[in-house]
Amino acid sequence: MTSKGNILWIDDEIEVLKPHIILLEKRGYDVDKATNGEDAIELVKTKHYDLIFLDENMVGMSGLDTLPELKRLDAGSAVVMVTKNEAESVMEEAIGLKIDDYLTKPVNPAQILLACKKFLETERIETEKFTQDYMKGFSEVSRQLMGPMVWNDWVDIYKKLVKWSFELDKHPDSGLKETLSNQWSDSNTSFSRFVEENYVDWINSEEKEDLPLFSPDILDAYLWEEVEKDGPTFLFVVDCMRYDQWLLFEEVLRQYYTFDTNFYCSILPTATPYCRNSLFAGLFPSDIKKYYPQYWQVEVNSEEHTQNKFEKELMQSWLQRRRIKLKNDPVYIKIFDTDYGKRVEKDILKFANNDLTAIVLNAVDMIAHSRSDYAILKEIAPDESAYRSLTSSWFKHSSFLGMLKQLSNVKDAKIIITTDHGSIRCLRGVKVLGDKDTSTSLRYKFGKNVKADPKTAMQISNPEDIKVPKGGITVNNIIAKEDYYFVYPTDYHHYLNKYRDSFQHGGISMEEMIIPVIKLKSR
Repeated sequence: MTSKGNILWIDDEIEVLKPHIILLEKRGYDVDKATNGEDAIELVKTKHYDLIFLDENMVGMSGLDTLPELKRLDAGSAVVMVTKNEAESVMEEAIGLKIDDYLTKPVNPAQILLACKKFLETERIETEKFTQDYMKGFSEVSRQLMGPMVWNDWVDIYKKLVKWSFELDKHPDSGLKETLSNQWSDSNTSFSRFVEENYVDWINSEEKEDLPLFSPDILDAYLWEEVEKDGPTFLFVVDCMRYDQWLLFEEVLRQYYTFDTNFYCSILPTATPYCRNSLFAGLFPSDIKKYYPQYWQVEVNSEEHTQNKFEKELMQSWLQRRRIKLKNDPVYIKIFDTDYGKRVEKDILKFANNDLTAIVLNAVDMIAHSRSDYAILKEIAPDESAYRSLTSSWFKHSSFLGMLKQLSNVKDAKIIITTDHGSIRCLRGVKVLGDKDTSTSLRYKFGKNVKADPKTAMQISNPEDIKVPKGGITVNNIIAKEDYYFVYPTDYHHYLNKYRDSFQHGGISMEEMIIPVIKLKSR
């Protein structure tokens, strides 16, 4: 039988503990014994022990004298102090010397077994439980995908897949990585078909039952009520933030806030010029161009920096249409770089004197795109798990966190956090044909003669069907489904390889379209 772990038990009355040692050996543990600190140190010099039981009160070197030497020789060993001494000072000294646990004599078999399972078998036990729960959930999702679905069913599936992805991060040796990856793929295939079949009817329907909220609904649904209450309201829009990334931010913020999390559907295409303008205007893109043509600068292949420069004006137009009276002018801030973010963080409490402050943060979107451009970032974040870790690391050192920590102390502050769209890791390139005036985006193409395999893209003959204004003589438009990205035949293999395994947005996937919107309440 394979050993469950190597244990060293150090006690000057080791013979008294023989029944415990026999029990451990019967349970599959290898146990070595030492009656003093000096002998124990010699053993640790020649062999690694996963767990060490250490008597505190021994002849010669005491347990507290022996402990630091054991840790110096092998910091990877877990050490459990076993003692008759219940003095608080002894416990504190042991903790200061980095003891891993503490048991008081006389110990019973259940205590010893629990310590062994805690330090030697926790990973195995948790992995087995995760595997059981996942396989049960896998079957439930598979059954769901076979039946009729509404929007909230997709939100439920997405949340489950994200939860399992987090669990898999903790249990990489469970053998379920490929199974979960396939389930993500199958779910996105079905989701893309669901969106393709329903999206046009959704956004043109007068009925709202079983339909999602869309980008233009967010200010009405979440901001309107808040700005009419006393106290400052802060709206943070984190460009390209996915639900899994938000959950990592939430872990850090939990000591400061409680959360009310809901979801909405990003409009198509899931790209910043369309989604974020729509969010701030409270209108679909075609209506923005119709009613506020001076603020609509989104044309095929127009300069990117010009496409969202009127968000403040669009937000003010929404306030006017809703006849919302503020005591002072709304503040709008867009943070592109670290230095400016730090300046805003320094002044954030000054904005608490305003009724409404909207802050757009571009860092997450910049991380996603920089990963495509810099090999070192792709090496640091080679997969979804590492990409989450990278954005989590940014947040822990960001001005965004600094702002939220300060605002947690502002009485009556109302804080809403959301995003305009998410992103998906693109792994499959598909050849696309189009003329020189076709848009350059990897996940959607608007142009005169755009063609791609219909299995990989939603075909849109008239952009106005999805409430996007026509740009010139566009007669065919496509939006990528699942994890596909578009590549032109010219230098096909070069661009296929360049953009493979990059995080992109603009298309149809759960990660891009199922968007969190969160209300924060200070603890």
